[in-house]
Amino acid sequence: MKIALLGYGKMGQVIERIALERGHEIVLKKDETSSFEGLSNADVAIDFSVPTAAVSNISSCFHANVPVISGTTGWLEHYDEIATLCAAKNGGFISSSNFSLGVNIFFELNDYLAKIMSKFDSYKVEMEEIHHTQKLDAPSGTAISLAKGVIENSSYNDWTIENPEQNQIHIESKRIGTVPGTHTVTYNSSVDAIEIKHTAHNREGFALGAIIAAEWIVGKQGIFTMKDVLNLK
Repeated sequence: MKIALLGYGKMGQVIERIALERGHEIVLKKDETSSFEGLSNADVAIDFSVPTAAVSNISSCFHANVPVISGTTGWLEHYDEIATLCAAKNGGFISSSNFSLGVNIFFELNDYLAKIMSKFDSYKVEMEEIHHTQKLDAPSGTAISLAKGVIENSSYNDWTIENPEQNQIHIESKRIGTVPGTHTVTYNSSVDAIEIKHTAHNREGFALGAIIAAEWIVGKQGIFTMKDVLNLK
């Protein structure tokens, strides 16, 4: 499989190494200063760039008839226009706040626990996410996805980083050292607490999941999720 890497930072370099180990070829390594030359030769593109570049990167893939896997967060206010373009170009697209296999299992646990806990008003949910100091967005896309999972399965209707109002989920964001990513969902009551937690030990889980998604989407048209890739639906 021929892969275009859109974004060649730390994640892009880990993706490159694992892709080569799995027998794939890298035909483009694009950073902020380079062009899209070579994109049309790719079977699939993997975008781990920055929020300001994501829309241009993804759009260029659709125009080049290259399916794209996007792990960039912080650009989702443009999601509808990207979805429209994907449909118009018969493209293939997967966007995820986190491609880690473990995190996507964690998303399923979060949804299931939220359904159970929605019956018990004495418990209030709160979330914490910890990342490295170079992470640009806060809260993380993964934390927002977790909050949305609770909202879809309970009476909560919003999330906030401020003091929460009624039916709001508070997300606390911390930036510490080189932490790859830790996410905790806690249901607190006056008598006890129930907690689920995912801790990433390194970036390799994110990279491997993105490559598995890239392998899966080649030859497919439409907008998919990691639920499709991992057959979790």
